[in-house]
Amino acid sequence: MGKIAAVIFDMDGVIIDSEPIHYRVNQRLFKELGLDISKKEYSEFIGCSNNDMWRILKDRYNLQESIEELIKHQIEENIRYLDHNKEKPITGIVGLLEKLKADNFKIGLASSSPIKYIVRVLKEFAIEEYFDVKVSGEELARSKPNPDIYIKAARLLDEPEEKCIVIEDSYHGVTAAKKAGMKCIGFKNANSGKQDISGADLIVDSIEDINPGLF
Repeated sequence: MGKIAAVIFDMDGVIIDSEPIHYRVNQRLFKELGLDISKKEYSEFIGCSNNDMWRILKDRYNLQESIEELIKHQIEENIRYLDHNKEKPITGIVGLLEKLKADNFKIGLASSSPIKYIVRVLKEFAIEEYFDVKVSGEELARSKPNPDIYIKAARLLDEPEEKCIVIEDSYHGVTAAKKAGMKCIGFKNANSGKQDISGADLIVDSIEDINPGLF
């Protein structure tokens, strides 16, 4: 793949198998709001920021709550879930982070999730120390599939985009990485829905299949 200096991870669906969690939590929130959201409709929001999801749903269903109120409630429910359920990182993540750190790669995280939830997940898995930078989609005006989040991560890592490789599991994420001018590994997470990650430079069935020696 050429000389890679930095590896940037998506979080949801790559570090934590979060889509089943988000689905359960969000379905509960949808029910409270009187919404009947099908799995097909919900799948369009995988890889999007919470802000984008609620903006679309607010317009589509004329919700009276503000986007800020909806997001705040959603984050609280996601964190409450983690507080009462023991989750583990996706198989292979810890080993990959250890290898990358040992080989002196810079490591970043670029997630559409709010920073409060990002920090909670990384602390839960005791892996926060591996990441040199963390970027949340809530910090940016445009979320994935726009490239802004990956461009910002590269800038914070002090590396040009062409020296960065991204690990993603969603169509929006892969699209964002490629628009940013980065290499991308697509991880086929069955729980992320039928995501089209064909635009990735390499597709793997398991995080354990990723070999930093090939970077």
